[in-house]
Amino acid sequence: MNIQELDEALVNLFEKRVELSQLSYNADNYDDLEEALHDMEDDFNETYGEYLEGVLQEVHKEFCSESDVLLPTAYLARKFVETPDGGIEIGKDAGVEVELDEDPVANSRLILVPSPTRIVLQVGKKKSIVWKAE
Repeated sequence: MNIQELDEALVNLFEKRVELSQLSYNADNYDDLEEALHDMEDDFNETYGEYLEGVLQEVHKEFCSESDVLLPTAYLARKFVETPDGGIEIGKDAGVEVELDEDPVANSRLILVPSPTRIVLQVGKKKSIVWKAE
């Protein structure tokens, strides 16, 4: 797996999602951009899906074994900001909601974030990187 190409594809997908999110539904090019995004997501899942689904299965097995593994693009953050101290700020509805094995009622999410490609487990306001592409 070429990690640099994976990260670049993930960044491109993320940027397209941001671009679409900044348009109103009434924008002339909204439908075209949305279709382009869906094509990019399909291509991403076709190219990297098997690899990332394997990674996600391992993460799910370790932290949230009762939650189903979804397509990798479902986990992609819609928006995130890197902080000066190297941390990240992620919207509260980012990624996929999961049921933690150790605390099933906790508000928990798994989020796929680019640059570098990694999976973040967010439990309430606490975030931890549970996998990083290497």
